[in-house]
Amino acid sequence: MIKNVVLVFLVIHATLANSESASKKWLTLNGRGPSVIARGGFSGLFPESSDFANQMALATSLSDVVVLCNLQLTKDGVGICQGDIRLDNTTNIAMVFEKGSKTYKVNGQDITGWFAIDFTADQLLANVSLVQNIFSRPSAFDAMLPISTVDDVRSSNPPAFWLNVQYDAFYTENKLSVANYIQKAARLQGVNYISSPEIGFLKKISGLVNKAKTKLVFVFLDKNATEPTTKQTYGSILGNLATIKTFASGIVVPKDYIWPVNAANYLEAPTSLVKDAHKLSLEVYASGFANDFTTSYNYSYDPSAEYLQFIDNSQFSVDGLITDFPPTASEAVACFAQYTDIKPTKEQALIISHNGASGVYAGSTDLAYQQAVEDGADIIDCSVQMSKDGVAFCLDSVDVTADTTAATSFMSLSTTIPEIQESAGIFSFDLSWSDIQTLQPQLTSPFENKGGLPRNPANKDKGKFFTLPEFLEFAKVKAVTGILINIENAAYLASQKGLDIVSAANTALSNATFDKQSTQKVLIQSEDTSVLSKFKNVPAYSRVLYLKDEISDAPRTPVEEIKKYADAVTLPRFSIVPTVNGFTTATTKVVNEMQAANLSVYVSVLRNEFISLPFDYFSDPTIEIATYTSGIGVDGIITEYPATASRYLRNPCSSNSMPDSSYSIMPAEAGSLLKTVPEETQPPASSPTPALDVADVVDPPLPAVTKPESPPPATTPHSSALQNIANEGLSLVAIMTLTLLPLMCD
Repeated sequence: MIKNVVLVFLVIHATLANSESASKKWLTLNGRGPSVIARGGFSGLFPESSDFANQMALATSLSDVVVLCNLQLTKDGVGICQGDIRLDNTTNIAMVFEKGSKTYKVNGQDITGWFAIDFTADQLLANVSLVQNIFSRPSAFDAMLPISTVDDVRSSNPPAFWLNVQYDAFYTENKLSVANYIQKAARLQGVNYISSPEIGFLKKISGLVNKAKTKLVFVFLDKNATEPTTKQTYGSILGNLATIKTFASGIVVPKDYIWPVNAANYLEAPTSLVKDAHKLSLEVYASGFANDFTTSYNYSYDPSAEYLQFIDNSQFSVDGLITDFPPTASEAVACFAQYTDIKPTKEQALIISHNGASGVYAGSTDLAYQQAVEDGADIIDCSVQMSKDGVAFCLDSVDVTADTTAATSFMSLSTTIPEIQESAGIFSFDLSWSDIQTLQPQLTSPFENKGGLPRNPANKDKGKFFTLPEFLEFAKVKAVTGILINIENAAYLASQKGLDIVSAANTALSNATFDKQSTQKVLIQSEDTSVLSKFKNVPAYSRVLYLKDEISDAPRTPVEEIKKYADAVTLPRFSIVPTVNGFTTATTKVVNEMQAANLSVYVSVLRNEFISLPFDYFSDPTIEIATYTSGIGVDGIITEYPATASRYLRNPCSSNSMPDSSYSIMPAEAGSLLKTVPEETQPPASSPTPALDVADVVDPPLPAVTKPESPPPATTPHSSALQNIANEGLSLVAIMTLTLLPLMCD
């Protein structure tokens, strides 16, 4: 089945994936675009150097992609491709040969495991299967694929082939010769690069290869590690690059050799390494790229941003990127590097912020909104909340616990309101605006506790909250394309708190003259049709029904009912592309059904963190954006990282009309990757999501605004000591309750 899926990719990219135009002026050593080197093929998705990994790398990358094989030798001298000298880390060999474990000294250290030198090629190829050894990657392909020999990988006809020899000294000590293996003419044919961290090996092989056809590359390991030949640390060798030029034409360095990252996980200034190497005519290849590794906070979990830092920074460009995810490196080279933004067209999807750029700054703050504008958001949003004294302001939730420091000052106000949420919270309508102004914003992440992926700690408590009038004034000054005003809990606020959130929003919009203009879009969003009805007589406004619950279908009758109240709908992303166990399963008809009724469709909420992305998107948020916009054709995306969306949607690659290149970023085909998994190992089918019903659409009319009755005064004085004990008890209960609450995400 994988062959059929890969064939589809190959057919598509055969007409698209040519090298980027020579019109680009690169700061590489040769002036051409940097190479994309696929470490073990597409090892970010399939087991390293498997047939699947190699075929998919060729199918989804630039046409001149280089496929890298980490060479190991079997007992009978056959070359296989495995990244770790211990096969038990990447195969099921420990289950097949239970007593095959041994201890060897490798570069001076005792290492215990299963080694290729203890097994013949026939034993390994006939009995042992590959597995993924990184938990963030799909395990569904484990034990499906055999180990690949070097000849297997070369038979896939990669445009260029790279052989990395990590352990020559170890094999020599055990009476196996990598040099002899390479020297054989049949095997040498088509090897474009040979690399090693061992100087002795590169000097030995130097006279055995045609340097006009095969480049020799020295690999730097950790700066404190010792190079086996010279017994110097790699850090000390780095200080004398001229000596490397005598036996190699290039170097491979971990990416932090070029862009150091400090202890707080932020980028420091770049080193002079690339420039120094280029002065000596040494090419520089950066290693360690993977979309599903935690990187510097500077990149906002956007892998394309990291690649661009190394190839499009106006100071230098590395000559190649060694990566587990070659499609993302390819899009950075072919699409994003050296291209300025193009003007959006009317057909392009709108970029709508979610509490501003809330992946970069605390949501709903002035800084988050400013960042959203700078990052290219078309529409900035305000979820309106009300203070106790009737001030309308912007904040993601009526419960201020997560987004502010309220728990430190107002824990005694924590309460449970089933009409709003099941869990306890501190609610904005129980605080005065002056109380709220004393709170600091908090930059939160829905994945901080689930996957250890916090957001930008340096910005954790920066910024201030906007009142609704301040937000509207900001939007006018910045001349954004439009605004989205989200209104929730109107019925409860009216009947229980005497607060008219609808009138507050309407008045603020009118005072800012948004009801009397047509230059900026105004989207009024609510999950309550009775709220939307209150805005139906203002032609300048478009009404958006927020369908929070996932649906699988949108029959004609409920869709026609929606049209009575709204011009557009906002849908959870899984209502459009459902998933199971990390794989997309299909594309529903919901978008087509809504658009056929002339309803615009916005998808919510998109995030950059790889933990939020199905495997079909290659741990690349750009592929998800491409899938919903270019693939499915939604009218807008609601995102916490507008910069990522803007880079794609403002780039010719998004419209298949790249002026100087034939590469295109392809949307995922929902369900295709799951089809490659054997039926017996596929996850069980999940319970079907219900179709939209009329009852899900129509809400009762809003109640009248009723001022709550004041509580009767206390008739019996209480002991202050008892009062303090009671308050402490309440605080402890509230703290325990909030601490135990699971972090919820959209």
